[in-house]
Amino acid sequence: MQPQMTAQIGNFTFKHLFLNASGVYCRTKQNLDDLLDNQATGGIVTKSATLRSRKGNPNPRYHSILNGAGSINSMGLPNYGLQYYLDYLLSKSFDKPTILSVAGTSFDENIELLKQIQDSDYQGMTELNLSCPNVVGKPQIAYDFETTNKILTEVFKFFKKPIGVKLPPYFDLNHFDQIAKILNQFPLDHVNSINSVGNGLWIDIETESVVIKPKKGFGGIGGKMVLPTGLANVRALRERLKPSIKMIGTGGITSGKDVFAYLLCGADLVSVGTQLGIESPKIFNRLESELAAIMVEKGYTSVNEFRGKLKSLE
Repeated sequence: MQPQMTAQIGNFTFKHLFLNASGVYCRTKQNLDDLLDNQATGGIVTKSATLRSRKGNPNPRYHSILNGAGSINSMGLPNYGLQYYLDYLLSKSFDKPTILSVAGTSFDENIELLKQIQDSDYQGMTELNLSCPNVVGKPQIAYDFETTNKILTEVFKFFKKPIGVKLPPYFDLNHFDQIAKILNQFPLDHVNSINSVGNGLWIDIETESVVIKPKKGFGGIGGKMVLPTGLANVRALRERLKPSIKMIGTGGITSGKDVFAYLLCGADLVSVGTQLGIESPKIFNRLESELAAIMVEKGYTSVNEFRGKLKSLE
């Protein structure tokens, strides 16, 4: 018998545990349709939208590294604008939950994006991306705790629909304490952790050059190499956030073992980016099959039997 692998975030039931990471395989309506058509996806996440369409940074802006084990990118939020994704989400009924990701490049743009969503007929989930590391000249908002608190305080003066936030990776335990203290003040339904590890650098020693053009070669690192950072962030945040804030674990997933590890750390769902770009949506079928095999081998019939129950060494 197939183990039970579902999750609940607010009023939304996810019949499968897998999402695409915003930014990968989700820019166009056809991408989103392909994700929906895959049996193993629990839901879909749109490309992070700005108010107006953006072409993003100049090419080359993405490079696979370490024989596919990692990636470096500085995409610069290429997207078709909020209305494009709203029109898609309002164009038909969905049998899976949808997450509309937005990422303003300023305080005012973030507020305007969410006001337009609040005033629309969209009834799905929203995710405020406070963590894009690749917009030239713009800092990652969630590293500025005062600004993060200010934005969320303003948002919840008017926003009444289900909403979560996407965070960058943190590397200091004090920072986990600070961000959790802020987030716990608000009725967020989820936290998505992590975005890519910002401002990495990869060098081609043959050409003696960086490999991407924007920001003099600096870009966000993704892929298998960020798995330990993603696991640490999910674990640290799960221990600090109130139970009503659910967790989406993102970063470095390439196998069912990785998914199992995120669930042990307390993730309710997982999302996949770099490896999705390599394998296409069929990766979700493989991951689900591998996770089910691990659960059967261990005698688990439901993810609830081990979710969040990571053991510490005595």
